[in-house]
Order: sequence, then structure tokens, then C-alpha cells
Amino acid sequence: MAAICKERKYRQGEIIAQQGESGNELFIVTAGYVEVRVTERASEGRVIINLGEGQLVGEMSLVDFGPRSATVLAGTDPTIVQVIYRDDFESLCQENTNIGYIIMRNIASDLSFKLRHRNLTLGGR
Repeated sequence: MAAICKERKYRQGEIIAQQGESGNELFIVTAGYVEVRVTERASEGRVIINLGEGQLVGEMSLVDFGPRSATVLAGTDPTIVQVIYRDDFESLCQENTNIGYIIMRNIASDLSFKLRHRNLTLGGR
């Protein structure tokens, strides 16, 4: 897995991924944290979650090929992420189906956690 990761560094406030744009990469936070913001209608957006070291963001675009569902901003200076591109990810999964299964299961678990968190947060309004 480490062989297909590419390191990127961001300064606080820099956009890592933009809501609505097509995505072909997943990010693993390795230092600092990221803010995940959702813009609804004409508002400025609201933070739905902060993700720290070891957490994933952007995985939905690798799974469903859809547009980004949120904007991701660097929350610290620096914020360091490991980037995995869709083509590299798919090649890894095809070359080693056992690793692919484990990664996809972990992505599913992570998405489930985030959905539960968001539903609990929205339910408390």
C-alpha cells in the first residue's frame, strides 16, 4: 500500500478537495487534521467533521466515481496527507485480491462510521 502513496503538504486553510468536483484520489491524513465542510445552497458551508492522523477522506469518489460530496481544507500548518490515485488503487486491488478485500472492507467501515456520526450530529439539531 505504501508503494502507491504520494505525500502532499498543505498549509492551514488550503483546499485539498472541492465539493462538486470530480475526484480520483483518496487522502490519508498523516500529520495535522483536515476540516470537512458541506455547502448547502448559497451558504458558506459548515464543518461536519474534523479528521486527524490515520483517517481517510475522499474515499467515496474511489468507490462510486461520483463528484466530491464535501470540501476538504487543511486544518493545521502543515497538514500532510498521503494521496492514493484511483488507477493505482484499482491496480493494487486487481493484483492482490486479498489486500483489495481488506482495503475495501476498511473503507466500508470508515464510511459507516462517518455516516453514523453525521446522522447523530444532524439528529441533535
